[in-house]
Amino acid sequence: MKEIKIFSPATVANVACGFDVLGFCLDSIGDEMIIRKISKKGIIITKIEGYDLPYEAELNVAGVSALALIEDANPDCGFEIEIYKNIKPGSGIGSSAASAAGSVFGINELLGRPYSNTDLTYFAMKGEAVASKSEHADNLAPAIFGGFTLVKSISPLEILEIPTPTELYATIIHPQIEIKTSEARAILPTEVALQDAITQWANVGSLIHALHTSDYGLLQRSLQDVIVEPYRSKLIPFFDDVKQAALNAGALGAAISGSGPSIFMLCHGPEDAKKVENAIQIVYAETNIEFDTYISKINTAGIKIL
Repeated sequence: MKEIKIFSPATVANVACGFDVLGFCLDSIGDEMIIRKISKKGIIITKIEGYDLPYEAELNVAGVSALALIEDANPDCGFEIEIYKNIKPGSGIGSSAASAAGSVFGINELLGRPYSNTDLTYFAMKGEAVASKSEHADNLAPAIFGGFTLVKSISPLEILEIPTPTELYATIIHPQIEIKTSEARAILPTEVALQDAITQWANVGSLIHALHTSDYGLLQRSLQDVIVEPYRSKLIPFFDDVKQAALNAGALGAAISGSGPSIFMLCHGPEDAKKVENAIQIVYAETNIEFDTYISKINTAGIKIL
């Protein structure tokens, strides 16, 4: 195989209580990429559509992760990358992760799959660090593995795959403002109260159990963030209004997607997801901020070959 076309999905990181460790994969939003083998060694980005991003491989998240892979693999060829960017940078649904994960996934396929999903996540972290100024895998892991993932450890890298209840849907609202991940990390406290920490890790444990047992009631009681949301929600206009409208319409929970400004809601079934979408559209229609909304089943496959 000399060429591959892939769909690299958007993802939701943190999942309320799981800052930097939990994430899940979306199905209806994502980038497309074409990667092809060439005789000249190295990585060349030949086309970018959708958003103005750097063509230099060393400055582009897809290029940096690809360079990390080929430095390790040392193949007797190089690769061209075309990026069709549908996920807006700074949207909070894993734009940089989709690029970083997509390039290493595609190259791995063209090389005959010498690397595991964990290896690919490791290489992709090098690219993700260009965008967020830190190596973390909470968006990358669900994009590569699919479904829900828990980053057990960064060093050594260990990713746990978490089951997805079959009737779980996500509704997303993306206000058309930009919040840079690096800036959203900078406002967080370096220390937290012990009681808040206890509440948070109880919620994480409960959420993992709820996903394993498809206990939607427990899932609803677990989607609470007492550590990060109080700080980051101030960056998102009308966050409290959207969250309350979503809960009133039947959402299991609502929280910031990644570092924002997108907000996600998890819902039991497509009908509830649609009701929640209608409710949050009403909230934002009364503002002067443009926005998009999406409904997505949880994507348990991750990156897909087209």
